[in-house]
Amino acid sequence: MTCRVVTTERQLTAVIKTASPFDKIPEVQRTARATLAAALPSLETGALGPTCTRWTRPTGSVLAMEIGCIVSRDFPAHGEIVSSDLPAGRAVHLAMKGGFENLPRAWETLFHWLQEQKLTAAGINWEVYGTTGNADLYALLA
Repeated sequence: MTCRVVTTERQLTAVIKTASPFDKIPEVQRTARATLAAALPSLETGALGPTCTRWTRPTGSVLAMEIGCIVSRDFPAHGEIVSSDLPAGRAVHLAMKGGFENLPRAWETLFHWLQEQKLTAAGINWEVYGTTGNADLYALLA
């Protein structure tokens, strides 16, 4: 796994904002994605892109997340589903291969590389998921 600094473009998202203890993340992800899958066809989001999760630094053992997917346009909130984005800017990127069980190790690699390079994270991180379990990881730079 190789890290590099990239420039990201802002991407609009449709998300459910939530927070979860680490041991409940898979369950919270599945529930939110099922809710999104049921509602997105009736929303005016435009074309749907890959699924994603945006997150900030944990508070204790709880991770604040925006679980959703990339969309083509803003839309009015629909219950717990709101419009958000993946930010533009300089970010560290790592392309993870394999299943979601590899995410903790991949993030560890990314943050270790960031420290080695003497870069400062802004505290906004996100994952964009492939269809076969691969994921692109990003940590926005300060």
